[in-house]
Amino acid sequence: MMKMTKLRAFTLIEILVAMAIFSLIGLASTALLTSVLNNNEASIERFAELEKLQRCMLTMERDILQAVPRPVRFNGESSGIVLRGGVDQGEGEADTLGFVRAGWQNPQLMLPRSTLQLVAYRLQDQQLQRLYGNYLDNVVGFEPKTKVLLEGVTDFQVEFLLPGADESEEDQWQESYTGVVLPSAIAITITSDVFGVIRREFVLSGLQS
Repeated sequence: MMKMTKLRAFTLIEILVAMAIFSLIGLASTALLTSVLNNNEASIERFAELEKLQRCMLTMERDILQAVPRPVRFNGESSGIVLRGGVDQGEGEADTLGFVRAGWQNPQLMLPRSTLQLVAYRLQDQQLQRLYGNYLDNVVGFEPKTKVLLEGVTDFQVEFLLPGADESEEDQWQESYTGVVLPSAIAITITSDVFGVIRREFVLSGLQS
């Protein structure tokens, strides 16, 4: 005689409990995946902002360290001024900075311009802008080209380190400068919504000749 084997099946409660557990696991996995994707997107955006900041600082460093004591004409008149900047020195919502820099590549002088370039920096509409032109001494009414270096900037400050009157007097930082010689150093402070306050100092010693 054959023995009947009794099979035990899952009860309805066990099935419901298993479904609830799988649902919780699915929800947790979805939340974790969403968090990972959001963090990854935020990291990509942050990295892109960091790249913009690095390009901005490299551009300013290149320009400032290549500053030369070459005066230019303003509104068609020569003033002998080689650098001007700081508070109330130009159009902008904060400090400005303008000077001539060398190192503007022109291989074999093939282009109808020099290797010197007049550049300026200003803050407008929360944008740190670099202004430049193809020629140093432009005609009256010339409008420079504008390149946005950094957005989300709430303040832009420039300071200038000037040598003391004599050896016993220490060098002094001042908020504005207009002169026929280059200062000893230039400090820039950028206040950004993303990065906060950033300060860089650039030494110009040895560039007076």
